[in-house]
Amino acid sequence: MRNVWGSDCAAGVVLRVRGVLTSNRFFGRRLSDALIHRSRFRFFVPCGEVCSAAMSHLVEARNRQPRALTAHFLSDISHIPPFVFLYLIKEYYASGTAKAGAKFRALQHHVHHALQSSPLPGPATYVIECLYLLPIFGTYREGFSHLMISALRRSLKDNPADLEHAKDLAVHLFVDMVQGSADHDPRIVVKVVQVFHIGIENLENVLQQSEKAKCGALAFLEQYLVMLLESKSYMDAVALLEHFAIRKFGESFLLSMIEEKQFGPAEKWAEFMGKPMLSILVQQYVDRNMLNFAYQIIKDNNLQEEFPVVYHQCKESLLKKLAEKGCWDIAEQKAKGDKRLIEFLVYLALEAGYSEKVEEFCGRYSLQGFPTAEECDAAGPQSRYLRLMDLSVEEIIWVDQMAGLNHATCDITQARVIGLDCEWKPNFVQGSKPNKVSIMQIAIPRRVFIFDLLKLAEEASDALDSCFTQILQCPHILKLGYNFQCDIKQLASSYRTLGCFKHYDMLLDIQVIFKEKNGGLSGLAQKVLGIGLNKTRRNSNWENRPLTQNQLEYAAMDAAVLLHIFNHVQNQPRDITDKVGWKSRIISHTDSGSSKCKSGVQNKRTKS
Repeated sequence: MRNVWGSDCAAGVVLRVRGVLTSNRFFGRRLSDALIHRSRFRFFVPCGEVCSAAMSHLVEARNRQPRALTAHFLSDISHIPPFVFLYLIKEYYASGTAKAGAKFRALQHHVHHALQSSPLPGPATYVIECLYLLPIFGTYREGFSHLMISALRRSLKDNPADLEHAKDLAVHLFVDMVQGSADHDPRIVVKVVQVFHIGIENLENVLQQSEKAKCGALAFLEQYLVMLLESKSYMDAVALLEHFAIRKFGESFLLSMIEEKQFGPAEKWAEFMGKPMLSILVQQYVDRNMLNFAYQIIKDNNLQEEFPVVYHQCKESLLKKLAEKGCWDIAEQKAKGDKRLIEFLVYLALEAGYSEKVEEFCGRYSLQGFPTAEECDAAGPQSRYLRLMDLSVEEIIWVDQMAGLNHATCDITQARVIGLDCEWKPNFVQGSKPNKVSIMQIAIPRRVFIFDLLKLAEEASDALDSCFTQILQCPHILKLGYNFQCDIKQLASSYRTLGCFKHYDMLLDIQVIFKEKNGGLSGLAQKVLGIGLNKTRRNSNWENRPLTQNQLEYAAMDAAVLLHIFNHVQNQPRDITDKVGWKSRIISHTDSGSSKCKSGVQNKRTKS
């Protein structure tokens, strides 16, 4: 008896398989045709045993639970033919009741472990034989093909020698897929080429030994590439061009991808071709005003010397966005000591009236010719942003002693409406814990109290807890905040031993009563009051002591402006606010641990 699954026994097997699969005649017919067509397969199992095993497995599949049967047989596929294996995993997937993603992940696990059970003659050959058979599985073909190749990649880490044994058969499969006799998606074609490291010489050898192609390997590949381009499968074409190191296509190919907005393949192709093609790509992006795309290519491929103007234009645009968000430290890091970019940051700080940042940059980088901090303050952007005098704030009171805490609490609890805000030092290290809340601002008419929480929590924690409990949980005081539920969550996390931040009463979030939620607090002030806030100091170091006068004024402004916005809310027509009245938005007796808060409270929440 021959150890070959070949044409001498295929007809008999076809009859037996069709007899078993009477419940799915279409599947049985396509499987029979595939077995006759693929007489190349070698399973290294006696032919009679193969037929008997196939009959046994498939009969049992009709009488038992398919998932239980599959899980049993997948534990050892050393003597299970590929077509039976594929039929079983198809039944396992089809009979699952979970969502598609969960079923596919479970199947991945089973297939990976199945390939580790030493299927004959080896995992790589076994997968190729499965790929030949998969087109008969219709809608399962593509997903199962990716599944098999993914499992093989993991298997090859433990058995790389098996790859070389199967390379010749993999080249045959590649040729059959290109010619259409093995019907697979181009992405599978690319994966087969990449996984089996098929080279031009391998393809040339197979083509010379067979009558499948009447041309050389390079011409064979170019014909397939043209077909891929005609079907606009650009990424697959680029992957094959790069794998086989074919550089025949040039600028016209790049331009066609850009016209079709296939920017990913275009960039991959340009990087493969080198600097001349990359330069063409950058210029195309610039001509289309796609400066962010151009900047990324310039940065990733060291083309700063070729495009200095574009590079600095894009870099300055990035720095300006960071400065507008108050991320001056990050902007400085991005400048990387470039004098031209540092000077640009100084001009941005001057424009924003950020005098201490101007002085800091000039001192650190020895810059000359810029105004001093006093001159900056005198010529600050008075007309562009709200000032404290516009909000009728007469006094900012710094509180860091017990006596001051008691006096402040007495004044605050006599008010009917107060504005709340807090600040903490930003932390730009991804994955690290946020810093403690440093200060808390409470505004009442004509005055703003700024509490040094770091010092008070250390030196007068009991008094702080008692005073803030009176303020935050008083049912007679309406407390105004902007996204303050995030602040209260950060407060509770920063000071876990204090009970005052765990509950609050009569809180009204100004953010939720307006239809327009973009632009942050500054945008809301612009909409309601007609002028915005200067947010350049938002991400400054709030743990410095003493705080600068500009920092104190910035902190006071955020709390005081809430009172003025609220006054306008009461007097404005309903059309600028949420259709639901503001009174229905008041939150009372809510545990801060259960309050919803936007993700990303690693740094100070956005109030730009």
